[in-house]
Amino acid sequence: MNGIMKYINRIHRTGGVVYSSKLKDYGIAHCQHPYIILICREPGIVQEKISREICVNKSNVTRQLATLEEKGLITRQQDMEDRRVWRVYPTEKMQELLPCVRSVMREWNEYLLEELSEEERETLVQLLEKVTKRANEAAQNTLSGRDKQP
Repeated sequence: MNGIMKYINRIHRTGGVVYSSKLKDYGIAHCQHPYIILICREPGIVQEKISREICVNKSNVTRQLATLEEKGLITRQQDMEDRRVWRVYPTEKMQELLPCVRSVMREWNEYLLEELSEEERETLVQLLEKVTKRANEAAQNTLSGRDKQP
């Protein structure tokens, strides 16, 4: 069996090309759309949680947030109880951009799945959820020092 990562990586990279093309007029890079979705869904989210949720290291999150802040898409505020924690909030500009980002994501998903039957779609999603759960467990084990993966 060929490694599944070959296919998952290819889907991810080609998605990046599509997202970049469709979002370029908005000044958004393909790697920024997960930030937009997450920050709009959870205003006041802390940077560390963003890192965990989208599986990106903290320094990359900091850089992307700085870029989004420069573009006027987010604001960052220190937590009142813990001054070491920064909370991230979407601006009105980001809220206005959200429907476009969601539309691009929906169109890409529809395109990818259009040749699959409803049953195949359901099976694919179930299998990907199962594999994702296992990948998340491996990442958590690695981060916590309990690395039990091969």
